[in-house]
Amino acid sequence: MTPIGSLIAGSLADFVDGIVAAIPRILSGIVFLALAYVAVRVVLAVVRSSVERMYVGDRELVGDLLVTILAVFLWFGVALTFLKVVGMGEIAASLGTAIGFIALGVSYALSEMIEDTVAGVYLLRDPDFNVGYRVEAKGVTGTVAAIELRKTRIDTDGGDRIVMANREIESRWTHDVPDAEVAPEED
Repeated sequence: MTPIGSLIAGSLADFVDGIVAAIPRILSGIVFLALAYVAVRVVLAVVRSSVERMYVGDRELVGDLLVTILAVFLWFGVALTFLKVVGMGEIAASLGTAIGFIALGVSYALSEMIEDTVAGVYLLRDPDFNVGYRVEAKGVTGTVAAIELRKTRIDTDGGDRIVMANREIESRWTHDVPDAEVAPEED
């Protein structure tokens, strides 16, 4: 056999040996993905049903946000674990580190939006801040028309609708309590 022929034959044999060695890892990866798919779907269904009972009406946005964040983390963990199962642990570690740095950069770039969203969650959960309530925030007095994750809409007495970032409202606001709601003072 010529040197080129033996080189090709040796390369082909190494390639076939590599495929044969990879088959158990690939099968393990497929089984893992099937089990992980079922597990993630069950976890998300349980969490979604619990969250739907806690957050009803205009607060469904908070529940949807929580379920989405959980789903992203679970599927990312499944992807990294799958890479580890099929023998690519170093790639999984590198990918996890790289995504961590990217997430850090994105969170810094979107810090005000994240602050608005967190403040929106607090406002949506606050029993003293609801649609229809009269409030004063940042010099604006009016009736809360809508509370969203990032913005709140307030209708002023002058007929204007003011849209404010939730981070601006959540830090300092007051609720105008009608006289009928105020408890009489005892002597």
